[in-house]
Amino acid sequence: MSEETTPPRPSLATLLRSGAAPQAAGAEATDTGNQTGADADADADTIPPADAEPRTEAQDIGGGEPDAQQDGDSPTLEGGIAPDFLRRPAMAPAAIRRTPRWQWLLLFALALLLAVQVVLADRATLAARAGWRPLVAGLCTVLRCTLPPWHQPTAYTMLQREVRPLPGRPGVLQVQASFRNDARWAQAWPALSLSLSDADGRVIGRRLLQPRDYLGAAHDPAQRLEPGQSAQIAFLLREPSAATVAYAFEFR
Repeated sequence: MSEETTPPRPSLATLLRSGAAPQAAGAEATDTGNQTGADADADADTIPPADAEPRTEAQDIGGGEPDAQQDGDSPTLEGGIAPDFLRRPAMAPAAIRRTPRWQWLLLFALALLLAVQVVLADRATLAARAGWRPLVAGLCTVLRCTLPPWHQPTAYTMLQREVRPLPGRPGVLQVQASFRNDARWAQAWPALSLSLSDADGRVIGRRLLQPRDYLGAAHDPAQRLEPGQSAQIAFLLREPSAATVAYAFEFR
């Protein structure tokens, strides 16, 4: 008897090749333009050569339209019309940029009116200053406004004074004085301060006399002493002490 030999078992690769052949035949029957499955896999894994030249054509990502904007140009919409906020302002000619003369005159008139109002509102304070007094007085002359009288007690000059006992009336002093207004403007009648002292120089009595005290009740408060005008006054005063030997006048 001869020994039966077992045929060798085909390998896995052989089985795969035998199964791939019918599939490739079916694929060629369906699409004659395609490669076999094994060739297609080989082509997919193939790396292109390094010396292959890349495409030099620039890809137009923005739709193929060239950049229409240039430096200094305003962007425009379709139709070549730009919106108002993108338009460059046109340079106005010199004749248009020149300010009309009437506008300058109006501005000057408004500034002058404001200055006049400020002066009128503060005229009492300004009129008390020698530098501002003429300007404010002239303005009030035109506009017919009133000014407070000029008050400068140091501008009064005492010309003559006398204090003596009144005969026949013990304890009563008769006061007589004359003075002049040396200020540049008219002044109201001044208040008069009279101080009495004893032989040791001590002040034993002092009194502040208003114009109605030494001129009487008939005195008009609106009456003024013009520049350079002199006035004389006389009044009676009760003596505070029999030791009075000196006196002093002061304008207030």
